Amino acid sequence: MNFKRTLLIFLVVVLGFSSGFAQDRLSKKERTAQLNEKQGTRYFIEGEKNLVLDDLEKAFFYFQKALEFSPEEPAIHYKIAEVLVKANQAEKAMPFATKATELDGDNKYYSLMLAEIYTNLKQPLKAAEILENLTADGENNQQYNLDLASIYLNANELDKALIVLDRAEEYYGVMEPITIQKQRIYLNNNNLNQAIAEGEKLVESRPGNPTYVMNVVEILYNNNRVDQALELVFNEIDKYPNQPELQMAAHSLLKDKGEIKESNHHLYLAFASSDLDPEVKSKAFISQLNDIKTQERDVLLDSLEVLMATSSPENADIYAALGQRRIQDQKTKEGIDYFKKSLLINPKNASMLEQVILGSFGEDADFVELEKFTILGVDEYPQNPEFWFYDGVVKSAQKKDEEAVVSLKKAIELNSNKNSQLDQVAFGSLGSSLYNLGEKEEAFRNFDKALEINPNDEQVLNNYSYFLSLEKKNLEKAKAMSDKVVKRFPDNGTFLDTHAWVLFQMEDYEGAKKFMDLAMKYEETPSGVMLEHYGDILFHLGKKNEALSYWKKAEGSSEASDKLSQKIKEGKYHE
Repeated sequence: MNFKRTLLIFLVVVLGFSSGFAQDRLSKKERTAQLNEKQGTRYFIEGEKNLVLDDLEKAFFYFQKALEFSPEEPAIHYKIAEVLVKANQAEKAMPFATKATELDGDNKYYSLMLAEIYTNLKQPLKAAEILENLTADGENNQQYNLDLASIYLNANELDKALIVLDRAEEYYGVMEPITIQKQRIYLNNNNLNQAIAEGEKLVESRPGNPTYVMNVVEILYNNNRVDQALELVFNEIDKYPNQPELQMAAHSLLKDKGEIKESNHHLYLAFASSDLDPEVKSKAFISQLNDIKTQERDVLLDSLEVLMATSSPENADIYAALGQRRIQDQKTKEGIDYFKKSLLINPKNASMLEQVILGSFGEDADFVELEKFTILGVDEYPQNPEFWFYDGVVKSAQKKDEEAVVSLKKAIELNSNKNSQLDQVAFGSLGSSLYNLGEKEEAFRNFDKALEINPNDEQVLNNYSYFLSLEKKNLEKAKAMSDKVVKRFPDNGTFLDTHAWVLFQMEDYEGAKKFMDLAMKYEETPSGVMLEHYGDILFHLGKKNEALSYWKKAEGSSEASDKLSQKIKEGKYHE
């Protein structure tokens, strides 16, 4: 027999026997436990996968299955608690979290889970007890002092919170959030000196930071310690003179004491810095603007304007402040121009937008320019009916009637009967634009709606009566409306012209001439329409030469009818 082969067979037999012998050494109970552990581990891993995927239902199922095989495994209890907390079922999570901590009291994450559950169940002091035990365990868990302090603060356990915040400060060092909380507690306990001391400690730990100085200044000021606040500010200015926030603080404190000259000096120094926020400058400027008007105030404002223009050019807040000064000085156009510059940089100012729009209407209104701002209004405030209304009126003035109708209808929809005055004017404007688009019956319905709200609106009465006269429809109604207007405004050329034209359509040519004479008398520069109307009336009174003369005066006017050239050519009236 080959020796090597014999040895190989021997080893296989021996090893196989040993393996079988080792298996036989494990008891049935041990083998079952081993199998359960493997099965539980598989279910646990599946639970973890589904928890990561945020499938809480499946995760809970697999963790529960894992628990059946390993009921004393604390990690499984912890994971079931975690799933239930995520599912907002803190009460059901409690026994599992409690069991996890009982099985492994040294695992801080189990304790933290239990503390979270107590917090969710509105039992903060039980949560605090757990965190107290954690933080008492040397250096390792000191980071949980901030959570513990938060629990005590929410439970209004201020003295305990203060102790814990002191511990947190020892661990982290001086920090703004800790200092602020301690200050609040001391102020709540009427311990002003300690609150100030905490603030000063923060100032010392962060030299050159004006924010922390201002924190102490505010506390001192609010507690009538203005001189102490000033002393602190001046000391800091001596150390760090290029801090405009401190100059502003000095300005405010000195002004409060009535030391105006010195106060203005510090205000000037603050404005000279390009580091001071333009918004702060703007507010301070407007504050000065609201003071009693004196020569000294105006000189100061002049100098501050120069500094703002130098240090903060092209800034929306600065332009707004400059505009406000012009408005106060009754230089409305200049003020509106500054407001426009401000809005083109930052349009998010509804009141200024409205001021610009309303301030730009008038006889010499530039509607093309004005439309930029009505569009800004509807873009920035699409739920504001006023801006849609302004946009409709401006578009109507430019004869963009289709667009005007869209904006005016949107204004009425958004207004939803809340502001009857807006509805009334919008219905009237909408009626005019609809008429221009040939939608005459709808136009008249909108005029009627406007007059239901205000039967005395002269613009609606005038336009409605004029359009009816053009249609030769309901002339008695047109006459009644127009008559009401001219009685109230006997020297308004436009209204007199309308009334004359209504009478003309009713073939009352003498009456028409009477009112047209008045219209020509009161209108410094009669429009082409008025001149043509006068010629028409004169023609029907048999004064053909005079009629031709007025038709020729109307020639070239964009407002004249398309029949004017034919009237002039043939020397007779054409409808």
